[in-house]
Amino acid sequence: MRSFPLDHPGTADHRSPGRFLWWLAKGQWHTLTIGALFGVVWMSTQAVMPAVIGRAIDQGVADRDRTALVQYAAVMLVLGLVQAGTGIMRHRYAVTNWLTAAYRTVQLVGRHAVHLGGTLPRKVSTGEVVAIGTSDLSHLGQVMDVTARFAGAVVSFVVVAVILLQTSTTLGLVVLLGVPLLMLLVGPLLAPLQRRSARQRELMGSLSNTASDIVGGLRVLRGIGGEQVFHDRYVRESQTTRHAGVRVAKVQSLLDALQVLLPGVFVVIVVWLGARYAVDGRISAGELVAFYGYSAFLMIPLRTATEYANKFVRARVSARRVCHVLALTPDHTDPATPVEPPPPGGELHDARTGLRVRPGGLVAVVSERPDEAAALADRLGMCAAEVDDHVRLGGVPLSAMRRSDVRSRVVVSDTGATLFSGRLADRLDASGTGDVTSALDTASADDILEALPDGLDTVVAERGRTFSGGQRQRLVLARVLTADPEVLVLVEPTSAVDAHTEARIAARLRAQRGGRSTVVVTSSPLVLDAVDEVAFLRDGVVVATGSHGELLESCVDYRAVVTRETEVPV
Repeated sequence: MRSFPLDHPGTADHRSPGRFLWWLAKGQWHTLTIGALFGVVWMSTQAVMPAVIGRAIDQGVADRDRTALVQYAAVMLVLGLVQAGTGIMRHRYAVTNWLTAAYRTVQLVGRHAVHLGGTLPRKVSTGEVVAIGTSDLSHLGQVMDVTARFAGAVVSFVVVAVILLQTSTTLGLVVLLGVPLLMLLVGPLLAPLQRRSARQRELMGSLSNTASDIVGGLRVLRGIGGEQVFHDRYVRESQTTRHAGVRVAKVQSLLDALQVLLPGVFVVIVVWLGARYAVDGRISAGELVAFYGYSAFLMIPLRTATEYANKFVRARVSARRVCHVLALTPDHTDPATPVEPPPPGGELHDARTGLRVRPGGLVAVVSERPDEAAALADRLGMCAAEVDDHVRLGGVPLSAMRRSDVRSRVVVSDTGATLFSGRLADRLDASGTGDVTSALDTASADDILEALPDGLDTVVAERGRTFSGGQRQRLVLARVLTADPEVLVLVEPTSAVDAHTEARIAARLRAQRGGRSTVVVTSSPLVLDAVDEVAFLRDGVVVATGSHGELLESCVDYRAVVTRETEVPV
């Protein structure tokens, strides 16, 4: 039994879909091999069963030899038991291979998503990643599932061909040449199936992305009356995807029909030849029955072979999408010769804007243009798209340090932060060592916890949708406070809460973050009045610093931004 998740899923070869599938197969070669062995024995016992039945008829029934009949009946019983036992084990390993390929891909894509960080949503849509987890995993698992049966199909085909060649050269050649010919007849359908499957896969990713946008912005859409517009858009895209699915189904249905028709025609030919040979006296009655059994059995390996080709085509399409995600590189990579991080307690300095955050300071950033302040927050945590050498921690540029060192010391919590599904305590304290109680108190989230029937054991729904916007914001704040990083950058952490709650959070934040540097991007007077220093940003440069009260008196532009005044009072 293999337990998941693995300690490490490995380093995938994502240079091409074929290489990725081969890499997956090599990673689980032992279960694939065992499954294939059981598949070979399982299907080979079916292949030799007609020969045993034929001999039982000739030597037991025709010759009226009761002893021979009993012996062959015993042989058939043993073969049946072996077939049943190996069939069960083949199925067990087929499921194991399916799950291993699927969950290994999940873990691989998940680890890479964490590695990409903020780069992922900038380079690939949410729907694309969602589609990997909903449809691509199934196709990758299915091709590993059918491998054991395909191996058995190949070996059993050879076994039957050898038996037929020993009995009749003509019939043996019909089998040896006829089966590859049938496969060639199916081959032309595989290319259009792959093209149409790839198109359907792209549309499914786009549709998933649209659905994610609608669900995420449903409340806003209702507020502006835009539900119908997005509903119509979703209907159009879903119909386009449906038409693409129908196009795939047309080819798939033709392929499925040929999987029945071509083996059926082949069986008729073999039976007809066998019957003629029996009439001419070239083969016995038992051999004729055996030939019919072989013909019926050959439908299984033939259909398995076409099934394998079908699933392999679909798996290649899915592997191409996975390779696309795995080929993405983060905007920031570790330098060739990384600098060791400075000791804790250094100053955070952004030379581009002139912002300075003294060790242990609580600094607020106010900007005439909120996007400038948000961009500054991203740069302070090395989350921006471009590489920036202007931000230094303790005199060392963040770009010269390892990304893991920067992430462990500087944490940015922006307005896009959300809650993951799972047990609330685990989602608030990922490391298991933080002070959740203190963080919840600072975030003024005690009332949320009290209202939950299971407290910290409550299971959080996807994206925390069972909580209100203000509740989610406070829980996200509690989560980042529990992490207790050396430098914490908060972007509008109280925008969705009422004034009384905001005042409590502002009053408690200083004590919670005592001794660690904190930057808060906000324009809330309640928060600004509680910080050590306010930095006013204009045109991407800090033009004024001081306390909230000082800047209200000395800086007209600052007062206009904070108080929403349009004219300077006389």
